[in-house]
Amino acid sequence: MPEIIFNGPAGRLEGRYQPSKQKSAPIAIILHPHPQFGGTMNNQIVYQLFYMFQKRGFTTLRFNFRSIGRSQGEFDHGAGELSDAASALDWVQGLHPDSKSCWVAGYSFGAWIGMQLLMRRPEIEGFMSIAPQPNTYDFSFLAPCPSSGLIINGDLDKVAPEKDVNGLVDKLKAQKGILITHKTVPGANHFFNGQVDTLMAECEDYLDRRLAGELTPEPAAKRIR
Repeated sequence: MPEIIFNGPAGRLEGRYQPSKQKSAPIAIILHPHPQFGGTMNNQIVYQLFYMFQKRGFTTLRFNFRSIGRSQGEFDHGAGELSDAASALDWVQGLHPDSKSCWVAGYSFGAWIGMQLLMRRPEIEGFMSIAPQPNTYDFSFLAPCPSSGLIINGDLDKVAPEKDVNGLVDKLKAQKGILITHKTVPGANHFFNGQVDTLMAECEDYLDRRLAGELTPEPAAKRIR
């Protein structure tokens, strides 16, 4: 997969990019865990997500947030990283103007950034939030959440306790017009140690079902005049 460098808001950003052979293929952007706790675009889960979308014909991009690897700039507690993600999506959309839709997948810190990107970009039609941390980060901006997606976590996650994730899911499930799918990986911690295959099987199943037209909300019934 080609190594790429593109311009971000705080300098150059480093990424890995795999274009689809189809001009109008959807775009997938993958966002990595916390930059100050070892998160990079080469994280195993981030890499597996990238490969999952690529295998299904998406134009796929993962990149290092500012200050990581060859990406310039300094850690900015989320605000700058959201700008990095928006710039990354702009960059890949500029190369693929015929692509009409997009997915975003994020893990841990990346899940929080991904959900914020979702709120700003109406072309994002699906999301995957892996081990989001509503106990650490404010998700109240999801009012309402504009797209259907998957939230998946481990039941032994001490970084993002299950009860907090369940609270976020319950709040989003109450919204009309979208369908939130929630999966829990038994025995998995925040890093899915020994459980990455199970995690990826759930993500693949969800993506395949969405691509087959499943797991989207029923259209509202038309009123009889």
